Amino acid sequence: MNVRVPVKKPFMPPNNQKFNYLFPRSVDNSFAFPKTHNPAFSGWMKDAESVWIPETHSAFMFVHLTFQWLQSLLLAVTEINKSDHLLPNVTLGVHLFDSCASPGRALEGASWLLTGSGHRSTPNFRCQSKSTPLGGVIGDSSSASSLVLARLLGLYSYPQILHSLRSVYFTTSDDQEIHFDSNGDFPAVYDIVNWQIGPRGDVQQVKVGSYDGNPKQGNKFVVNTSAIQWTRRQNQIPVSTCSHSCPQGFRKVTIPGKPVCCFQCVQCPPGDITNQTDSIDCFRCPWDQWPNVLQNQCVPKALEFFSFEEPLGATLVVTSITSSTIPVALLGLFIYCKTTPIVRANNYSISCLLLLSITLCFLCSLTFIGYPQPGKCLLRQVAFGMVFSLCISCVLAKTITVVIAFKATKPDSGLRKWTGTKTSYFVIGLGVIIQLCICVIWLSLSPPFPDQDIISHPGIITVNCNEGSTTAFWCMIGYLGLLATISFVLAFLARRLPDSFNEAKFITFSLLAFLSVWVSFIPAYLSAQGKYTSAMEIFAILSSSWALVICIFMPKCFIILFRPEQNTKDNLMGKVKK
Repeated sequence: MNVRVPVKKPFMPPNNQKFNYLFPRSVDNSFAFPKTHNPAFSGWMKDAESVWIPETHSAFMFVHLTFQWLQSLLLAVTEINKSDHLLPNVTLGVHLFDSCASPGRALEGASWLLTGSGHRSTPNFRCQSKSTPLGGVIGDSSSASSLVLARLLGLYSYPQILHSLRSVYFTTSDDQEIHFDSNGDFPAVYDIVNWQIGPRGDVQQVKVGSYDGNPKQGNKFVVNTSAIQWTRRQNQIPVSTCSHSCPQGFRKVTIPGKPVCCFQCVQCPPGDITNQTDSIDCFRCPWDQWPNVLQNQCVPKALEFFSFEEPLGATLVVTSITSSTIPVALLGLFIYCKTTPIVRANNYSISCLLLLSITLCFLCSLTFIGYPQPGKCLLRQVAFGMVFSLCISCVLAKTITVVIAFKATKPDSGLRKWTGTKTSYFVIGLGVIIQLCICVIWLSLSPPFPDQDIISHPGIITVNCNEGSTTAFWCMIGYLGLLATISFVLAFLARRLPDSFNEAKFITFSLLAFLSVWVSFIPAYLSAQGKYTSAMEIFAILSSSWALVICIFMPKCFIILFRPEQNTKDNLMGKVKK
């Protein structure tokens, strides 16, 4: 313990006596001086204000800070003894010993305290039984001395004062709460001051905030930023001259080789935001949200589907409805002219059924427009497959009827029994039933369902129908292609049969156009994304349906309406001379 204090008046100690420790009496805290030789310290303390220190022992001068600690300890003891509610009926005294920061000296002083002797120590004996009892010991600030001291005192069950301070709690006369934390430390209370230049150019300390480490106050930290004066008497926080602040939607990226205050602002990647300035990291929006234009807020993603309101959807709706009226008008014309030779020669009943199925083909394209409801997703592909199966089966039945009709003209032909309408209906029924089985298996194992695509278009949720089993979907399309191919081959082989009006060659052209449309549909469908997959399928439906109407029925209608003189039995049989 090295303490240096100002000396009121120099004086010489009597007979140059040397003392090694001092302690105040328990009542009035006046100092007594035992006469004990101490080679580690030389000096004479007359009172708390005057110290004589020989010049030859300057290495052992008192340090002012240590003396302040001693004065604080003595003041605390005095206040406790004066208080009526702090340690009532107990009077504290203090014994100060200079260990000179030496663990050996600390053990020696502790043994003197335990034995009650200031000259020598006798282990396990108390030589001065009439002395005041020892309450506790405050060790050195260094751990080297305090640890060995704690081990020795632990043998005699004497505590360290820091351990006891953890449970101390009282209120001073000025209503200040005094208590210590688990480490024996007093909660920190600080005033935050700002050095400011006054009106006269002098420097002043202005309180701009405070910090109270008391847990009951919640470690309260208060700063009045408006009262802080920065350089050049400015009240605004200085801005770094190296880099400007990064706005919302950007993040800071350090520049290699430059200080941390130098950085560059990088915009957040797509799908990420920052909602505060000078942000270090960007944050990902939820799956159903997307950043706004400034990338400082997540907003719900826009829903995209093939709608009736958009121009393309509205155009296809009008086209589908208008197109469906053409086969209906042709059906009415065929019914009106059903007794004419050209209508009767081309299988009137199958032609009517074919016109009805083409009408349904035009209308089934409407199921691919609008919000994908579960029921719509479940039935739209099935309806398309079944209607087109009926349509192509009717074309196949007409082709087979033409072939059988010409082959059965020979007297010994066995095909005469297959020339009736039952053969045509059997072909149509078989073609539709096979497609129906494919659709039933599809709906049973892996049916279509509404799906939300968040990958194809960033920032947009594309709502479409997931086909469920792609294998079943392509089996349905492949079966339609198989029916059309069989019909095309038969019609192509029968195109040169002798007749003035052979329907087979018109069926050949229609199926050639039909197959060309659907062969082109496959790569277009696979490359399209989102709502445009539905648009591609609608184009294929309308185009292939128009191919059947134009190539099969328009020549007949032209003769019925504009060449009625050719709508005779003789002309049909080739008996009219041109």
